[in-house]
Amino acid sequence: MNRKVITTTPYSGQKPGTSGLRKKVKVFQQPNYLENFVQAVFDSLESCQGQSLVIGGDGRYFNREAIQTIIKMAIANGFETLIVGQAGILSTPAASCVIRKYGAVGGLVLSASHNPGGPDEDFGIKFNRANGGPASETQTDSIHQTTETITRYFTIDAEPVDLDSVGEVSIGNALIKVIDPVTDYADLMEELFDFKIMKQLLSGSNFTFRFDAMHAVTGPYVQEIFINRLGAPKESVINAIPKEDFGGHHPDPNLVHAAELVKQVNEQGLDFGAASDGDGDRNMIIGNHFYVNPCDSLAVLAANAQKIPAYEDGLKGVARSMPTSRAVDRVAEKLGINCYETPTGWKFFGNLMDDGRISFCGEESFGTSSDHVREKDGLWAVLCWINILAATGQSVSDLVKDHWSLFGRDLFTRHDYESIDSDSAANMMQQLTASLDSLAGETFDGVTLTLADQFSYSDPVDGSVSHNQGVRMLFDNGGRIVVRLSGTGTAGATLRVYLDQFTQDESITDTQAALKPLIELANQLIGIKQFTGRTEPDVIT
Repeated sequence: MNRKVITTTPYSGQKPGTSGLRKKVKVFQQPNYLENFVQAVFDSLESCQGQSLVIGGDGRYFNREAIQTIIKMAIANGFETLIVGQAGILSTPAASCVIRKYGAVGGLVLSASHNPGGPDEDFGIKFNRANGGPASETQTDSIHQTTETITRYFTIDAEPVDLDSVGEVSIGNALIKVIDPVTDYADLMEELFDFKIMKQLLSGSNFTFRFDAMHAVTGPYVQEIFINRLGAPKESVINAIPKEDFGGHHPDPNLVHAAELVKQVNEQGLDFGAASDGDGDRNMIIGNHFYVNPCDSLAVLAANAQKIPAYEDGLKGVARSMPTSRAVDRVAEKLGINCYETPTGWKFFGNLMDDGRISFCGEESFGTSSDHVREKDGLWAVLCWINILAATGQSVSDLVKDHWSLFGRDLFTRHDYESIDSDSAANMMQQLTASLDSLAGETFDGVTLTLADQFSYSDPVDGSVSHNQGVRMLFDNGGRIVVRLSGTGTAGATLRVYLDQFTQDESITDTQAALKPLIELANQLIGIKQFTGRTEPDVIT
């Protein structure tokens, strides 16, 4: 089959963020926009000849069309085997699982994660390397450089592949395998967890729960794992059919966007509730009238890991993103294992996992996982909780409160200011950074700022250094403020302000009220109103 060389010109702004390239669908639909980026990815590889490539996504609008384009380009670039999820579906953790299981050179994951989907909403694409994790910074820099100078891409003429039927088809010298997107991942989960005691819990009459798939990619996975393998009642899973626009909702598992789940758990007196996002890599955990913040979730899972078969011999170490609260640090200290503080971005955890330094890791943005894959894994985290609840017989709230009694408590909140003017955001961060040296040592209402810096990370595995990863301000009373601009949005800039405070008070129920002095101090030091005109965040987590 003849390879076609198509002349093209560069588009500006194709620099991948921490989770790939995310833009509005209409941007990706521009002539050659997707093709330019995909070719840049292929050009960043040492060789495509004879290699295997995994392709799949979260099922959002434009997913199918993009996959057909990628298939033709992959064949033209010399890939020998293409492994594609049925209906174009592969959750992000399942894609990592499949890449690792079948020894692929990598995979293209089509998702904008928790961002909305639809013709006027968001689309995204990222490359995961052979370890199943996100591309390295070196590779994403190479991809970006190529997008700025690209003049041609390769493709072929071919009929569309039937994505809805599991099976194999040959096109030219390439074999396209359309696989069941669930089986490999579900089999891996069954290897890790004690499905026997979990089935007794979920199929019994003394435990009730709901999982909200949010009309996103995890629907087929939870149907197979929870209902078919663990015997949970069918009504335990809601919004399980993936839709291109996620049912018109925002597939972000938090108290605002998963309000239906929260209402059912609280009003029906259910024992456990969980949700996952658009591509299945995030999770939210709740009990009856009890919300578990993601920082606490990571710490509780680490403290109870040995109740799970795959981790019964103990954890090698743990890691958290810098903005995540220090709750897991206290667990690591008690367990006598290392705890690594990394920049935001799962690729930093991947290096530590590949080097055998950590078993568990997590981010405050509802992402938690282990070394079974090289991605955040929402369903894995939910299964961890169920396994631990089954092993202990405790409720969600009792488990967390016992944890606080043993380790202390880290109050945590995140304030997001979305779609703010990019120049204003940059100026604000520039002024804040310039003031850090003078702020250190100052006292505010009796509280002294002991450390103020721009976080830099030296990777202990490869020696690479990542600068300017967010502003940290630590206080002598156990309080902390973290400020960074996020790269996961598609319009303007998103300012994220993270606030946490260590306390021994387990009775606090209103985190925002308890953190009010720290919140007011943060707004003052950062100059949010001065630079953005905003007086309130758009989202409070």
